[in-house]
Amino acid sequence: MFRFEHSELLYFLVLSPLPIVVSWLSGVLLRRNMHLFGQERQVVRLLEGWQENRMKRRAIVWALAFALLVVAWANPQWGTKQEAVKSKGIEVFIALDLSQSMLAEDIAPSRLERARRFAADLALQLRGNKIGLILFAGTAYLQVPLTMDYAAVALFANSVSPENIPDQGTSISAAIQVAKRYFSQGQKGGKALILISDGEDHEASVPEELEGLRTGGTNVFALGVGTAQGSFIPVQTGGQEDYKRDAQGAPVRSRLNEQMLRELASEGGGRYFNLISGNESTMQQLLTQINRIEKREMEQRVFSEYESYFQPFIFIALLLWLLEYCWPFGRRGASAA
Repeated sequence: MFRFEHSELLYFLVLSPLPIVVSWLSGVLLRRNMHLFGQERQVVRLLEGWQENRMKRRAIVWALAFALLVVAWANPQWGTKQEAVKSKGIEVFIALDLSQSMLAEDIAPSRLERARRFAADLALQLRGNKIGLILFAGTAYLQVPLTMDYAAVALFANSVSPENIPDQGTSISAAIQVAKRYFSQGQKGGKALILISDGEDHEASVPEELEGLRTGGTNVFALGVGTAQGSFIPVQTGGQEDYKRDAQGAPVRSRLNEQMLRELASEGGGRYFNLISGNESTMQQLLTQINRIEKREMEQRVFSEYESYFQPFIFIALLLWLLEYCWPFGRRGASAA
């Protein structure tokens, strides 16, 4: 597996043509000045050893050498060894509700923003475990499969919006089905599903789906986002801000269905938490519950060793400079009159 250890340094490659540009501008300026002393061919004869091709060659050598040094600076590496890294942990799916009701602003700055931040922070706190991300509204799909790339999960969790799922609603059963499909098969226990939702518009099939998860040894935790008083759902209509309205034209008030989420967590063998309170205390309580789940040995194959190959690039750059220095500057046999 090939990579650059410091790939951001490759942006300096845009400067490599600079010696060629400077040489060309110098040549243009020199030819203009030659006309002040006479015809160009006669003036060139007076400049002992000067050759325009020599200047061009020097510029090209400097450009190539500079590019090679930049590549060496970025440190090209090759992963030559793939190892199976074993650790003890659990599999965790974070299921994030992206229904339009999550846009309600009864908690600041909005339900969705609070949920996204919490999911991203949670992904970074679950190091040592395999984590994945499921998005759901009227349907559900896998956004990030089980991985130990915690930064990637946090990045995706921070950037999602209801536009990611055009089929609106709150199909918690669909999220559970996706989790069941992508949890490790044949492994009982060591799994957790964390549902972050306002609990609106749930279906009657949720208990049946939960029973399947419990049989496979999965604990389900629910995090409620919103308040019992609720608020209207802001939407864009004709380029202007408005609220979601029902068939009669009245604004729709969305409320947190806390009772349903409590029952869901209880039936799933986990606990319910409310994100209205401080995120830190909720995070610690949730992590305490997750850490109580019996861990099992997990394996991940990774490239654990990288060999650096910057040396050849430095050698070739120095060799080019040496050859350019040793190359005769002017025409052989040229001498002063």
